[in-house]
Amino acid sequence: MQDQYRTVARAGVHETEVNRSRFLCALAPAAGEREAQDFVAAVRKEHADATHNCWAYVIGADASIQKASDDGEPGGTAGVPMLQMLLRRDMRYAVAVVTRYYGGVKLGAGGLIRAYGGAVGEALDTLGTITRRRFRLATVTVDHGRAGKVQNDLRATGREVRDVRYGEEVAIEIALPDADVPAFRAWLADATAGTARFEPGGEAYGDA
Repeated sequence: MQDQYRTVARAGVHETEVNRSRFLCALAPAAGEREAQDFVAAVRKEHADATHNCWAYVIGADASIQKASDDGEPGGTAGVPMLQMLLRRDMRYAVAVVTRYYGGVKLGAGGLIRAYGGAVGEALDTLGTITRRRFRLATVTVDHGRAGKVQNDLRATGREVRDVRYGEEVAIEIALPDADVPAFRAWLADATAGTARFEPGGEAYGDA
């Protein structure tokens, strides 16, 4: 797995105008290909009267899935420059749909490439991007007497507490960078006089 990736900070729409044609770029983070396709379908439905609804998405922290569509524009003038802009900005798990309302002036192949790629770039600038890092999931199990202080100490040091389960003991699910695991084990043993248990789990991505 990649240690980190960048994606769209939030879903949103940014509009530009080129020679009287309106270009609306809808951007969104997408956890998988189905989510990206559903987003494309929703935008196409919302703008069913548009001249074109061109799209591109990149899925996977390693950009393993890359797809694009010109939706009737001349081949390679819309979807590809949109995809190239996403890749140039190192976007992952991201989908873009550029809706065009024709304004009566033909832009030519070069003009279309600049318009579609530029619409995605401007939307990314407007909506912003975030970096997500790979974390190790783990469960810390402590007795009830120490649980409150451990939780407070975790939060005070910026650790992400994902879940807390109460039973005979208290199980605190956390996420931390792999590199921090040895130091965290030592801290936990010291903080709980060696009574806590640390059980590493799988991996997940979270906000850096």
